[in-house]
Amino acid sequence: MKTKNKEKLKIPYKLPKGWKWTEIKEVTKEIQTGFACSKKYESSPEKGGIPHLRPNNIGFDGKLDLSKITYIPKEKIDLSKYSIKKGDVLFNNTNSKELVGRAALVQKTLNCGFSNHITRLRVYENLITPEWLTLSINYLWIQGYFLKICQKWIGQAGVNAKMLKSIPIPLPPLPEQKRIVARIEELFSKIDEVKKLRKEALEQTKTLLKATLYKIFSKADEKGWRWVKLGEVCEVIMGQSPPSSTYNTKNQGLPFFQGKVDFGELYPVPRVWCSSPIKIAIPGDVLISVRAPVGPTNLANEKCCIGRGLAALRIKTDQLINRYLFYYLRNTENNLENYGKGSAFKAITKKQLQNLPIPLPPLPEQKRIVAYLDKIQQKVQSLQALQETTEEEIKKLKESILHKAFRGEL
Repeated sequence: MKTKNKEKLKIPYKLPKGWKWTEIKEVTKEIQTGFACSKKYESSPEKGGIPHLRPNNIGFDGKLDLSKITYIPKEKIDLSKYSIKKGDVLFNNTNSKELVGRAALVQKTLNCGFSNHITRLRVYENLITPEWLTLSINYLWIQGYFLKICQKWIGQAGVNAKMLKSIPIPLPPLPEQKRIVARIEELFSKIDEVKKLRKEALEQTKTLLKATLYKIFSKADEKGWRWVKLGEVCEVIMGQSPPSSTYNTKNQGLPFFQGKVDFGELYPVPRVWCSSPIKIAIPGDVLISVRAPVGPTNLANEKCCIGRGLAALRIKTDQLINRYLFYYLRNTENNLENYGKGSAFKAITKKQLQNLPIPLPPLPEQKRIVAYLDKIQQKVQSLQALQETTEEEIKKLKESILHKAFRGEL
């Protein structure tokens, strides 16, 4: 390829022998942007609606994500112009600046249309495989290429058809494309299996914790544990949300927790702070969600402000361990939903919490139960941390594989 063309394509690296740089327009016989359809026309399958693919349907793995579909009336789609066939490559031309530029391969013909935020590419199959084009585009996205070239507006960014046509991609001979794609799919499949097994191990451990909680607390009567009302052993402090003008994200004041949405795996994770707290929880308080949903439980590990979606349970006797109460309420959180009143918006009152019966075994028994459950909880947390690490490692490993693939090293 001539030097002049190299400058035009802004070639980032040297290609293996037999490869060449080209532009997307040179390997595609059709580049078609979709059409907009107002929200007021949204339909459903029951009304004869047809899927209208949107940016959320462009997955992060080069495949379509059809878990959430928008339907529009059949008459709104001109399928002679906006059809989607097996082998099409769908390019996300408009999105947030971080997401714009992803592509997905259509693996089977679909009876649907696509929005104006998607551009459909159909390739010359004697020059390039759709799989290679999809990988090429997504490799550019991973490298931040589209983040650099996209047109940016407030809250959105775009890559128009003209820009898309001139995007450079490496082009090996067709047999080499197919070989590399097959090798990538083989390696990615093995990596995804590791990811799946790791996730299954985490879910199994979480199930073990739930089963253990039930096994322990279902034997309360059999073991002769004394039952008491929650109000006898705890002060129940119902949360109250301060004025929104006192909220901030600058770590000024106390962490502000409103409900289950703020709960981490074990301790709440602050997203908002409050400079003028009204109701306060202190370290060691057991926090319980009292409004939609009722029941999820956590522990306060720092002084914090609690909104009306939470209550703080403060132990007022030396005969109850807060972590024992925490684990007991976690065991009953699904049943606590039945205490909530309201058809559309469940809530539990202070009086209902005070009258909630809890089993109270001797203090040594509580300590033994807590020590045992802490070990299982630690295992869950360790597996969760490992899962998060695995996710990041898998991401880096896949990127490394693609990096080698596009330099002829695979």
